[in-house]
Amino acid sequence: MRSLAVKMLSPCLVISLSFSLAFAAVLNRQGDRRNLFTDRGCCKRHSHFIYVGQDISGSPVSVDVGVCRSHCGGSQRNHAPYGSGYSGYSKHTSMLDFLRTKKLRERPAPELSAAAGLEPSCPAGSVCEPTAVRVERVLLFEGLREVEVIDECRCEASPVQCVRMPALKTFFFETPYETVIDTGKCSSPAVTTDGFSCVPTKFQSVLVETPNKVELVQAVETCELKERCYRVPYLEYYYETVYSANGVKEEKLKEIDVGRCLGACSPGNRCLLRDSRHSDQCLVWAEGSSSSCSPQEYESYTFRSRNGLIRTVLAISSCKCQS
Repeated sequence: MRSLAVKMLSPCLVISLSFSLAFAAVLNRQGDRRNLFTDRGCCKRHSHFIYVGQDISGSPVSVDVGVCRSHCGGSQRNHAPYGSGYSGYSKHTSMLDFLRTKKLRERPAPELSAAAGLEPSCPAGSVCEPTAVRVERVLLFEGLREVEVIDECRCEASPVQCVRMPALKTFFFETPYETVIDTGKCSSPAVTTDGFSCVPTKFQSVLVETPNKVELVQAVETCELKERCYRVPYLEYYYETVYSANGVKEEKLKEIDVGRCLGACSPGNRCLLRDSRHSDQCLVWAEGSSSSCSPQEYESYTFRSRNGLIRTVLAISSCKCQS
């Protein structure tokens, strides 16, 4: 009888074990789905308006350039533009009205506060970055201005080395001349040498066809670890006249690396208006004394031009942040 009971209970044990395994698999799949949502679903594009100037009618114009937020929780708030026939542009009756609207628009909901313990949306080794950017052209009173607008965001791998990474930008969006170009960008290593940053050191020009003419777009080709203010090569060519030992006049092409200074120095801006709830967020900046990345040392090249005159060209040897 005992062996018979064992034989009768065995199928039940098998069924129970199978059910447990299946339930565990379902939980694992739900956990994977939750992790997948955490990794990808919470890195979203949110509205972020900036003031770009006045249009030809004199009205202030703001553009929703977007921002990638890397925290879960809450829903994206869409703000429909008003007073304008163009999507993404907002007109205001006065600058005070614009600042008041901007302050209300950028005020985060209580549930979206960083103090609420929201978990990051991207896994370790990746960051929430734009993956689709378009270049909008806004006609202002001062002239045409290009504004980069973020369309999509996604968790992207963040290399620990300083490397050149792809960065796709769309020009002339939704027109017959729409063009997508990889303008490139430099990675942002979490650990770098003090005073050094991953910055572009070499560029290339890409031709873009427009309704009126062909334009050049500058794209990053090489990135290196450099100081915040650094020198990059910049070649210029000149015709040089020389005389041989026999007194014969010759004309040669002279190449000179005159250099350029790139990088960011301390801006020295002053904040005029801060958010009432988040004092670390500045709403209005006033330009103060700033330091610029300027030439520190130089060398001169003297030669005789093709018309026989002595010409001197100065070339940058090093750069430094100067007030």
